[in-house]
Amino acid sequence: MYLAPLIVAGVVLFGFLIRLTRLPHLVRMASALPPMKQNFAFISPLAGAAAAIVVTGLIVAAFYCLGTMNGERRDRSILFWKSLPVSDLTAVLSKACVPHLIVPAVIFPIAVVVQLVMLLTGSAVLAASGLDAGVLWSHWPMAKMTLALLYIVGVITLWYAPIYGWLLLVSAWARRMTFLWAILTPLGISIVERIAFDTSYFGSLVKYRLTGFVAEAFTAPPRNPSVIDPIALLAPVKFLSAPGLWLGLLVSVAFLAGAVWLRRDREPA
Repeated sequence: MYLAPLIVAGVVLFGFLIRLTRLPHLVRMASALPPMKQNFAFISPLAGAAAAIVVTGLIVAAFYCLGTMNGERRDRSILFWKSLPVSDLTAVLSKACVPHLIVPAVIFPIAVVVQLVMLLTGSAVLAASGLDAGVLWSHWPMAKMTLALLYIVGVITLWYAPIYGWLLLVSAWARRMTFLWAILTPLGISIVERIAFDTSYFGSLVKYRLTGFVAEAFTAPPRNPSVIDPIALLAPVKFLSAPGLWLGLLVSVAFLAGAVWLRRDREPA
């Protein structure tokens, strides 16, 4: 849960350490750019660092969901857990807490600490070069960006709940090759629909589930702004009132219910 995000954080900081040798030159070059491009030049390394850690957390959560219930059957530890006075519902919900609670609670502070280290070291290098040490902070207001990052992590966690539920269901059902079953099943449905009806509704639904949170949880930025206020882009009311969010959560509950039912009758693989 924590090792992979920490490794990515280390890689990001190593790359930024190399970038520090060119940072004064980059700042001087950026000062000649238009305001929008200048802002992008300053924030892109920090935003990229957070994105890399968040994506790593999503990958970790996905593979955990795929392997957790399949793994307990393969190593026969399911026999031990079934010997305890713990219901299948409790067991499945505890596993569902990992992608929904544990992983977000791990990746968020790691991303914040990495960004803070980048800002502090970058400011120190700029100050040693005789440049404005606060230029990075002016383009990356730490308090607002931290709040925006917390919002993004929460949005993605809620939006991807049916995906996590599907992966847990596959983990409870498949005896082996859970990754292939999880990917090929929706792919097969899309292919059959396309061949049989010349439509792509299911594929559009999958695409909406993967990327639709961007349109539902954020507002479009203004045209040609000098600096973008991250808080102004957040649309929590719009997100919480989106039908796609609540339908996805209902589907997630159905998938988890199916995982509970399957786990009740599953024996070691």
